[in-house]
Order: sequence, then C-alpha cells, then structure tokens
Amino acid sequence: MTEVTYYTQDGLDKLKAEIHQMKTTGRQQISKAIAEARDKGDLSENAEYDAAKEAQGLHEAKIAKLGNTLSTARLIDESKLDLSKVLALSIVKIKNIKNGTTMSYQLVAESEADLKTGKISVKSPIAQGLLGKSVGDKTEIQVPAGKIEFEILEITR
Repeated sequence: MTEVTYYTQDGLDKLKAEIHQMKTTGRQQISKAIAEARDKGDLSENAEYDAAKEAQGLHEAKIAKLGNTLSTARLIDESKLDLSKVLALSIVKIKNIKNGTTMSYQLVAESEADLKTGKISVKSPIAQGLLGKSVGDKTEIQVPAGKIEFEILEITR
C-alpha cells in the first residue's frame, strides 16, 4: 500500500523542481563523469568508472523514489483547512505547561520539515501528539527527553 503525503503548493513545486533538476542537469553531469572515466582506459581496472556507474545507479534510484513520492502527493487547499482542530498544515501555538515556554509549529510533510522555519513533520512525536486536538486541549507527548505536557493555545493556517 502506498502512503499518501500532503503538500503545500510551495512544497509540491520544490519537489517537482528537484525531480526536473535531477533528470536534466544531474543526469548530464553523471553522463559526463562516466564518459571521462571511460576515456581513461581499461574499464576492468578503472575505479573511477566503477564509482561513476555506482553514482549513476544511486542517482536513478533517487529519481525513482522522488517520482513515487510525487505520484502519491496530494495538494492541500490551505484556505479550506478546519481551524477547530490540529490537522496537517495547521500552524499550532503550544505552551509547555511545566516551564511556560510557548512555541509555534506548522505540521508539514516529512520532506518539507525544517525546524529552523518552524515546520515539523506530521510524523514527528510532537505532531502526532497534537493531531486532532483543539484549542484549550492539554496533551502529554513522549519526546526523546521524556514526557512533556503541552496546552494548545491557537490553531491557524
């Protein structure tokens, strides 16, 4: 069974651009490296040629994986998000009940996750603990440092 992944328009555009780049300039660079290695002589003892062919295999495998991801990708219309509960693409403001620290996270697809910009994967422990909850709900989430209790302060898109 293939797993559906949900993307913002920006995330979907980046995925398509990455696949395009890999299929065009990425393949050209690898072909050039193989040709240069082939020109260096006997292929049976040419480590540079073997390395270039291995790189080509890895490159093609990544293209196939990204293509599969794209085929199961679904675009979420952010304007139609239900703001009464935490869903994929929600921006959630939460408060650590123990120390009073507040933070905001947007729950995004794994490939869009970037903690520096406040985007966490919907598969992360914090996101899993927040999904389906509403403003005012308190939830205890198991994180690597132990269990932390959070209160949901606000849900936006």
